[in-house]
Amino acid sequence: MREKPTFTGEPRDPNGRDPDICVVTCALSGVLAGRKQCPAIPYTPVEIAEEAKRAYDAGAAAVHIHARNDDGSPTFSPAVFARIKDEVRKRCPVILNFSTGTLLDDVSEQCATLRESRPEIAALNMGTMNYSKYSRARKTFDFDMVFPNTYAKISKLLDAMNEAGTKPELECFDTGHTQGTWPLVDMGLLRPPLQFSFIVNVLGGIPAHVESLQLQTRIMPPGSEWEVIGISHGQWRMLAAALVLGGNVRCGLEDHFYLPSGEMARSNGELCEVAVRMVRDVGRRPATVEEARQILGLHDGGAAGAAAS
Repeated sequence: MREKPTFTGEPRDPNGRDPDICVVTCALSGVLAGRKQCPAIPYTPVEIAEEAKRAYDAGAAAVHIHARNDDGSPTFSPAVFARIKDEVRKRCPVILNFSTGTLLDDVSEQCATLRESRPEIAALNMGTMNYSKYSRARKTFDFDMVFPNTYAKISKLLDAMNEAGTKPELECFDTGHTQGTWPLVDMGLLRPPLQFSFIVNVLGGIPAHVESLQLQTRIMPPGSEWEVIGISHGQWRMLAAALVLGGNVRCGLEDHFYLPSGEMARSNGELCEVAVRMVRDVGRRPATVEEARQILGLHDGGAAGAAAS
């Protein structure tokens, strides 16, 4: 059962942010894994929207979305993202966070999606890195690539986000990505208060340690919002660490397939139920959609978010 949109406790910072409230985001599918790895991963706009509704019903205030073709292959088509938005909106008011990540330098499709669909939030990768996965059992790499995110590429996406009134979610896989945001603030392309996602446990990025989150939050500008994205094993421990440190959390089939019991999740809703229970178990509570908009500086949605971000 979803809770009434009322704040609890007295705000304990100058901006009026109640630290007991936690924004829960669910990443529904990702771009790499398919149904051979996890049968619950959604492909079509309708399937993605149904998973968004399950996450919302379980307590998520926002969903992070990658678009897929009906066969499960990735697509950056603005038309597919528009259909996903339409299907989600038929089912629930959850905040939409669209992916813009690509290995290509050409981000024209991503920019078109931002300008046409105007999601309230869009993920923005903040630096180039080795992006790899290693198999200890086979002593080889499952994949090994460079994920290029130059300032020129980032700036094109930021121009489109600012035009659309979309809040950038700054995805930082390492401390240099976090430190590297300041020139974009200086240029006026990034407008504080900022929203960070600290991804841990990706080979080539920062490890899944509590100290990693402590360092990242020390580097980020004061007054920023942040969440942890824990990839694969150790995800639940990293969500617990973020909850204790005052951060927001992300769960979902993009990040990890398994419940704490070791059983594979049958939906994103099951993963959200665990995350929401963890939020409550540490004495915090999940934000409603309305509260999440206020906390993240989205206010009344896309256009208003541009003025506030």
